[in-house]
Amino acid sequence: MSSVLYDTPGPRAKRRNVLLSVVFFVLLAAVAWYVWRVLDDKSQLRWALWQPFTTSEAWTTYLLPGLVNTLKAAALAMVIALPLGAVFGIARLSDHRWVRSVASVVVEFFRAIPVLLLMLFANEFFSRYTQVTSDDRPFYAVVTGLVFYNASVLAEVVRAGILALPKGQTEAAYAIGLRKGQTMTSILLPQAVTAMLPAIVSQLVVIVKDTALGGVMLGFAELLSERGTLAANYANVIASFVVVAVIYIVLNFALTSFASWLEGRLRRSKRSTGAVLGAEDMEELNPAAVGGAFGTGANGDGGVIGITTTRPKKQ
Repeated sequence: MSSVLYDTPGPRAKRRNVLLSVVFFVLLAAVAWYVWRVLDDKSQLRWALWQPFTTSEAWTTYLLPGLVNTLKAAALAMVIALPLGAVFGIARLSDHRWVRSVASVVVEFFRAIPVLLLMLFANEFFSRYTQVTSDDRPFYAVVTGLVFYNASVLAEVVRAGILALPKGQTEAAYAIGLRKGQTMTSILLPQAVTAMLPAIVSQLVVIVKDTALGGVMLGFAELLSERGTLAANYANVIASFVVVAVIYIVLNFALTSFASWLEGRLRRSKRSTGAVLGAEDMEELNPAAVGGAFGTGANGDGGVIGITTTRPKKQ
């Protein structure tokens, strides 16, 4: 089926696509076979190296505690970074120049610094100027670094999502008497969230993976650092890397799958009915708009106002 961006392939294009697919899968199989042979020659496929993962000790002592710490740090960073990023993203669209300037400086500053450097700075700050214990300090440093960096990135995502909406949305909101704050919270943000969701989820996946930086540099007992302790006890470095990689894949796949489901649900719930609001409906939404510039119908009989709005479909 042809579209603006895609033409239906002809017979030659179909044969070429099939040939390229076959070549790709043959090369993929060859690479997999080569990796298998190398691991087998190095005795990395022996059951003794993989057997510890079938026991509860490897999971309850090393992997699960590390996974819990990873999820705790990532969840706390998400909960703080999301609203903070939204605030700074909206602040960059403010009509007040000083608000825009301050928000822009903060966002650009923290977006330009590597997240690992932010974690190291935070760890040193907590060490020198706070009473946080040495046991809790890595956790606080990891969360702080993740919050500052990802909030600045999410601020740009929010700003771009709002600017991507048609200007007619804002003009229509002003036309019915809504203030800028009402327009932002009631009209622009709900629509922008759906469009921004894939980018937001991608950043949340980055947060989960970046917790590993704290384990490498700060001694934070997250999943990857606990893997090192497990590998030292069982001498199964390659096997432990494979298992931890699978855990990260499953975790991030679950996060992206939930986001896809949520995005679809939000899109279905926001389908427009194309309804035309009457004066009574307008009065419920904004009493100030009725009786003012728009008032009632031309004959004073409560006629309709020529503004269409988006309503969620009734269940």
